[in-house]
Amino acid sequence: MIVEIKHSAEQKMQKSLEALKLDFSKVRSGRPHTGLLDHIVVDYYGAPTPIKQLANVILADARTIGVVPWEKKLMAAIEKAIRDSDLGLNPSTVGEMVRVPMPALTEERRRDLTKIVKAEAENARIAMRNIRRDSNAQLKELLKDKLIAEDDDRRGQEEIQKLTNHYIAEVDKLLQLKESELMAV
Repeated sequence: MIVEIKHSAEQKMQKSLEALKLDFSKVRSGRPHTGLLDHIVVDYYGAPTPIKQLANVILADARTIGVVPWEKKLMAAIEKAIRDSDLGLNPSTVGEMVRVPMPALTEERRRDLTKIVKAEAENARIAMRNIRRDSNAQLKELLKDKLIAEDDDRRGQEEIQKLTNHYIAEVDKLLQLKESELMAV
């Protein structure tokens, strides 16, 4: 039972870490990457559809992302969706492609993005601690029902604490990497 609780906690912490990586990928650094537009959805005949399902997203050059829609009549909708997103981008239509130039980040904007990244990392740490708390509560419940001994409870809590420390250290590493990426000019 203790092994199952620990395994469940580890899976949940891994999912939280993956969610943090996804959130970090949405925060843009100075370099463009195609994953930046992954979360943007376009109104496709009344159904919200991700850009990747409607167009080819490519790197046109070192400072530009290109979006080539499979249906020409979607160009205006894609352009509008990118403009309305929270990324602060200003796309333009050139021929059969929507060009999304990536403006250079100012020092102030880099600091703002660093604050956002720190807040997301703190939310991930809180999620890890909540998972630890829930797992420890499950152990206490087993102890209360006399399904495990006190030594097993203590050992299980120590293992879950080690797991929590490991994943929080992973969050800190990711945060440090993202901060250095954001502050690099």
